[in-house]
Amino acid sequence: MNDVILSVQDLAVDFRQDGRLVHAVRGVSFDVGRGETVALVGESGSGKSVTALSTVSLLADNATVSGHVRWKGEELIAASEKALQKIRGNDISFIFQEPMTSLNPLHTIEKQLAESLSLHQGLRGNAARARVIELLQKVGIAEAESRLSAYPHELSGGQRQRVMIAMALANGPELLIADEPTTALDVTIQAQILDLLADLKAREGLSLLFITHDLGIVRRIADRVCVMQGGEIVEQGCTAEIFANPQHPYTQKLLAADPTGKADSIPADAPQIIQTDNLRVWFPIQKGLLRRTVDHVRAVNAASLRIHAGETLGIVGESGSGKTTLAMAIMRLTPSTGPILFMGRDIQGLKGNALRPLRRDMQIVFQDPYGSLSPRLSVEQIIAEGLGVHFPGLSPAETRAKVSAIMTEVGLDPAMMERYPHEFSGGQRQRIAIARAMVLEPKLVVLDEPTSALDKTVQVQIVELLRRLQQKSGLAYLFISHDLRVVRALSHRIVVMKNGDIVEQGDTEQVFSAPQTAYTQQLMAAAFGSPDHKG
Repeated sequence: MNDVILSVQDLAVDFRQDGRLVHAVRGVSFDVGRGETVALVGESGSGKSVTALSTVSLLADNATVSGHVRWKGEELIAASEKALQKIRGNDISFIFQEPMTSLNPLHTIEKQLAESLSLHQGLRGNAARARVIELLQKVGIAEAESRLSAYPHELSGGQRQRVMIAMALANGPELLIADEPTTALDVTIQAQILDLLADLKAREGLSLLFITHDLGIVRRIADRVCVMQGGEIVEQGCTAEIFANPQHPYTQKLLAADPTGKADSIPADAPQIIQTDNLRVWFPIQKGLLRRTVDHVRAVNAASLRIHAGETLGIVGESGSGKTTLAMAIMRLTPSTGPILFMGRDIQGLKGNALRPLRRDMQIVFQDPYGSLSPRLSVEQIIAEGLGVHFPGLSPAETRAKVSAIMTEVGLDPAMMERYPHEFSGGQRQRIAIARAMVLEPKLVVLDEPTSALDKTVQVQIVELLRRLQQKSGLAYLFISHDLRVVRALSHRIVVMKNGDIVEQGDTEQVFSAPQTAYTQQLMAAAFGSPDHKG
């Protein structure tokens, strides 16, 4: 192995919470060599991020850390704050998962990058500006100089992540710690960021500690992998060896955690639930004192699609392609033009009280269950809320019985109905969100990225749950996702969107095996590219 620059030996981290001790990390040992990429992989709560943050003492005050963390032989566990400040940002830099929350929304990109240069290198004025432009160019941001005055919300997700990487590179670190840096990104942007990191690693001579729950990424970029479960490393070794011959049952479980199978065929005479013809969603751009419309944001152009009972239509495309806007228009939650036939009836012109009865039959499950569930309501109240609106005649006992039945149906213990969302895991919260939609016995369910925030093993469980519920009730699904593996496992047909246009649609296997457009081919290559490729 190369010269070791970071050595972690017998690391243990405990947190004191509500008077009790929580053992987050126990007996963790691994090394990172010069020019090497080491991946820490595991599900949420396995201790990956806590381990990484421990290396330069970035944990909360209620943490107790023991063991050894040595940077080029220098012990960091007992190091002074002054000594750690010299290493943070200079020698060891972090790239975090969600750049929108890591970047200051009130400061320009130039100011945020220049702040680090001023603090660590004393660069100011024109010298700092020139270095900021150089960094932005290095991470592949086009027209870097014109981006200096931009605020984070004015950049795309991929551009924001590139800014975070530029910030991490600002002071010439030797080790980059990347904590889930591609989780929230589209597959094509994800591929670009991974290629960028591999290129920077080779060009700058960097070492990389990469934290992820996605084994596909590990296979692509890592030299060695450490598999974490319950705060411990249960298996580590060369990436090729771990993938070819995993020894630990948990590693085997993670490697097997890709959604498999395909959607069951539907009857030829299955009734049509939704039909749109040339549906359009354009948002006016208004200027001047009289607010005249000078142009439009063309979010969706001429979208025509059909979904039958028991069928799943997958919609794929990058952020900003119009996927969610199209779904919101079909649900009549966004203004649109063009007919929307729901069970043979045009609902485009319906308003207010005429539209309300249809809400029961058209439900939606959102991407982030924690954000879409009220923290002030118990699980019973969350699931029962729709019943109170659409079935006002139900008695409290009947309502409770329906809540209990649907919780059992989605794999939740009805004994937990008095609990609140924060008391559940991410996968359990998504089951609550699904139960809230399914308790009304809808005909159409829009699933807007329902698995993207979940670990791979939990994704498989949710896909199986959705498949089972569809088979039982003949549900029609409109499934929006950038995870093409999940889409392939669940969808009967695929719609590919780009810049508001449907560029391709057809049977799932037909689109996946023989994509017709260059854009679809690009999406497929990003998602299913050569697994042996490694930067």
